[in-house]
Amino acid sequence: MEIYVVKQKDNVDQIARDFHIPVERLIRDNQLEYPYRLAVGQALLIMGDNPAGEKEGEKERLYAFGYAYPFINGETLNNTLPYLSSLYVFSYGFTETGNLVFPTGDDSWMVENARAAGVRPVLTLTPLGADGRFNNNLVSVLVNNLDIQQRLIWELGHTMLDKGFGGLDIDFEYVLAEDRVSFAQFVGRVRAVMNVFGYPVTVALAPKTSADQKGLLYEGIDYRLLGEAANRVMLMTYEWGYSQGPPMAVAPLNMVRRVVDYAVTEIAPEKISLGIPNYGYDWPLPYERGVTRAKTIHSLEAVQIAIDHGSDIYFDAKAASPYFYYWQYGIRHEVWFEDVRSIRAKFGLIKEYGLSGAGYWQLMNFFKANWLMLEELFQVERE
Repeated sequence: MEIYVVKQKDNVDQIARDFHIPVERLIRDNQLEYPYRLAVGQALLIMGDNPAGEKEGEKERLYAFGYAYPFINGETLNNTLPYLSSLYVFSYGFTETGNLVFPTGDDSWMVENARAAGVRPVLTLTPLGADGRFNNNLVSVLVNNLDIQQRLIWELGHTMLDKGFGGLDIDFEYVLAEDRVSFAQFVGRVRAVMNVFGYPVTVALAPKTSADQKGLLYEGIDYRLLGEAANRVMLMTYEWGYSQGPPMAVAPLNMVRRVVDYAVTEIAPEKISLGIPNYGYDWPLPYERGVTRAKTIHSLEAVQIAIDHGSDIYFDAKAASPYFYYWQYGIRHEVWFEDVRSIRAKFGLIKEYGLSGAGYWQLMNFFKANWLMLEELFQVERE
């Protein structure tokens, strides 16, 4: 397995010849579109016919999962399932009285397809309000009232059994500082009940770099307490570059490393999954705070934009992330996204720190080269 960065005047036939692989394989593995144009700086995954990776029994085991909405394309889901341990269905909510709120759209087909592929379907619970935003007042009501918790836990268990879910993920964001301990206690109560029935409980954690980190996103998230309360945790190591913020890498490696550095001081590495973004952003320039809003794009789309506009793709070594600029209708754009180099660097962090999982936000677009790398480097845990 190698990564090749396209140079001026390269073409797919010549690259395939240089690496002694069929051109069809190069095209298929990198999802190149006819007429197979390339961008200078584009990173290609080169997989030989007989990859020289470790034997299955010698590879580190990895709990691989990702989040998906019920409106995911069926072909995309089915192409992804063979590489997963679990599929996290996003998302179920709850009311102030502890009644479960089902997602918009039928998710039963996702559960069935996951089961058929030997993948554990996981119900994701969020405190999303009617406006689609995380509601910390809703969290406060829940975590400070045992009767409401009991009702919600009962409805969760009934729904999971009825629908065939095999686990629960708790994704609560913007938890108030005063609810820090109560939230962890709630997660512990949920785990105590769910584990009896064979359901593991995971919790998503905001990307903290210290215990006393300020900010609404961080103050209610106690890494040590939540690491003890849940079976597993996922570090949400993305969204440094976000739709309404200034242009930058979505998951810069230097910042991701700082989060992992702190996390392993509070939580056993074997309980930690690293969050990996499966998307990027396209910002119109100049950036104006409160006005500019970036467009979400996926990796293949980003490369196609660079090709269509004749843009060279650059790579920021510190952030370990690709980026480029282009002009359209008199407006300059800046794009940051993920490619095989940036994802390979994140896999390296997983190995370096002895983490046991990789969690993708989100699976709505199929990035084949990512999964081929994962399969080559790790042995994916299956039920």
